[in-house]
Amino acid sequence: MAPSPPCHVAVAAFPFGTHAAPLLAIVRRLAAASPGTTFSFFNTRQSNNTIFNKDTTTQFPNIKAYDIWDGVPEGHVFTGKPQERIELFVKAAPESLRINIEMAVVETGREVSCLLTDAFFWFGGELAQDMRMASWVQFWTAGPCSLSAHFYTDLIRQRISIAAKGSENEPLSFIPGMSKFLVQDLPEGVLFGNLESVFPNMLHKMGLSLPRAKAVFINSFEELDKTITHDLKSKFNKFLNVGPLNLVSPSLPPTPDESGCLRWLGGQKADASVAYISFGSVMMPPREELEEIATALEGGGVPSIWSLRENARQNLPIGFLEKTRKTGMVVPWAPQTDVLAHRAVGVFVTHCGWNSVLESIVGGVPMICRPFFGDQRLNRRMVQEVLEIGVKVEGGAFTKVGLERCLDLVLCQERGKKMRDKIKSLKEVANEAVGPRGSSTENFKLLLDVVTRPQGVVRLI
Repeated sequence: MAPSPPCHVAVAAFPFGTHAAPLLAIVRRLAAASPGTTFSFFNTRQSNNTIFNKDTTTQFPNIKAYDIWDGVPEGHVFTGKPQERIELFVKAAPESLRINIEMAVVETGREVSCLLTDAFFWFGGELAQDMRMASWVQFWTAGPCSLSAHFYTDLIRQRISIAAKGSENEPLSFIPGMSKFLVQDLPEGVLFGNLESVFPNMLHKMGLSLPRAKAVFINSFEELDKTITHDLKSKFNKFLNVGPLNLVSPSLPPTPDESGCLRWLGGQKADASVAYISFGSVMMPPREELEEIATALEGGGVPSIWSLRENARQNLPIGFLEKTRKTGMVVPWAPQTDVLAHRAVGVFVTHCGWNSVLESIVGGVPMICRPFFGDQRLNRRMVQEVLEIGVKVEGGAFTKVGLERCLDLVLCQERGKKMRDKIKSLKEVANEAVGPRGSSTENFKLLLDVVTRPQGVVRLI
């Protein structure tokens, strides 16, 4: 029997937010497990420059980055419309990917056998079929509850009347595993906003496309939400939880602690006493909320590390940095995974992005949640109501009194201790999932088989 030809996997990244980095993390694992497979990684130049480094190139010679067009026409004048860059990229992406994949085939001398895309690329199935690839695989960067919401978008629109008074408080009990979630938690584009604009339309088409893929995989672990996992397994060809990725795909090289956060934490005498505050790389609370956070930290005297971009410091109250110099640090960036793993950290004040939620679970640190958009409201509901490992800020926005109460609840009260116990139990389950016989480990083996040993031409259902 003749040996199988070497595989060539085309990987299409979504270059906005925190989408591309987790996808590259899983591609690194696949590349290490299958060194004979070529991985061509398609992404915009700006995003590639952010996530690739010399260590990736050296340690993974079978991964090559390709820069694709960002969709911005020459001479284009931006109007300032929200998501304008995303819309331009999405419109150009199908043809841009096709052209660049054809170039990679010529360069490598290998036909592409598998197309692995960010789930946002709903058109991936048609592209894979047109280019006679054997399989199409989708990666959802967020959690199972938000994926379920997008999959069931049509059902939600049929069952919920937006015009009806009080509909925002209706539970999503007609979706398996979502009985504690409310209509108001849904991401924009499912029920709210201009549903015919580019981004909501993309999400709707993505939800419809999920059953067509040979596999859909996510950065989570099955035990975190067994009901939703069981339901989606019955709806997709393969639904694979392969995370938490931060437990199995450490950054390369290790993240430097340039601001000295870990050294400062090492000087704290009490365990679980420090508040870590960060809202990710995309979102920033409005000025008035930043002022309220600062006032709460100054008045309450809680030791803290606040990861805050330099350009936002001008929104802090005059004298805040000097007054809190002995009790806290304000840094432009922090090694979040290492900070959350430190014994001195007792609470994470977060926007509830999915990566941050998982990193908090892996660190065993309860959360104070202030979601802003997208899947963050669903994640907050899961953290507080389902898993009971955190609380939301009072009134949905930061106030001095509200944040002080939340900090006291989590750091000092019995309810906070219970949250800490529950999240530490989840941490143990997460570690078991990525262990030698864990669910995520077995799911990764299945993913590896789909990606590197495809058979037949993909067929759209």
